[in-house]
Amino acid sequence: MNYAFEICANSAESCVAAQEGGANRVELCAAIPEGGTTPSYGEIRMARKLIDIRLHVIIRPRGGDFFYSPVEIETMEEDIRMARQAGADGVVFGCLTPEGELDMPAMERLMRAAEGMAVTFHRAFDYVKDPKQVLETLIQLGVDRVLTSGQQPVAIKGAALLADLVKQADGRIVIMPGCGVNESNIAELARLTGASEFHFSARENKESQMRLRNPALSMGGTDMDEYMHPVTTAKRVRNTIQALKSSL
Repeated sequence: MNYAFEICANSAESCVAAQEGGANRVELCAAIPEGGTTPSYGEIRMARKLIDIRLHVIIRPRGGDFFYSPVEIETMEEDIRMARQAGADGVVFGCLTPEGELDMPAMERLMRAAEGMAVTFHRAFDYVKDPKQVLETLIQLGVDRVLTSGQQPVAIKGAALLADLVKQADGRIVIMPGCGVNESNIAELARLTGASEFHFSARENKESQMRLRNPALSMGGTDMDEYMHPVTTAKRVRNTIQALKSSL
């Protein structure tokens, strides 16, 4: 089987590491702790300038759920145009109704905006009521791939549903396992699911170079250590890919 590897990259720097590690594609995101939101025009342009592999961009105006207001849908439409202008090869999005079904008017509108680009339906898929029915609709819409953990916290725990989806897809759409994929489980995940594409971050923490620090302040109001910055490393990308290839 010919495998493909997509890296969830949180910066142009991480995109470069993904390419150096042997990835085939990156999904560029901002705000990873929120599950990923649309990166800036400048970040996309810089990534496009620095890498030759395929560049996909998440189109997600905020964290949280996947039911979007009319203003948010229009924002996503504009962001797809922006990503195209910045040199992206594809976009990544997903819109749901409050009942956990596809928001068809929103999806059709965004698919029109993305015409000619590759489209991935992201992990909104893990929140749908009927994944097998939704998969058929995504195929009809012309979506290229689905990023999913098999509706479980991590992909390895969702391997049974992932395997069913791969069989159902039957080459009509790519089922790409993601979430918690790493060196220790990618070979087992491939064996259990039959998937040919995998999505992972391969990140490590990089310590801030700031010498003057004020531990009493936090810009984000979270429990994160703001003097540690997670970045993809070429070594972890390479090791994860090798872990699968060496198992063949």
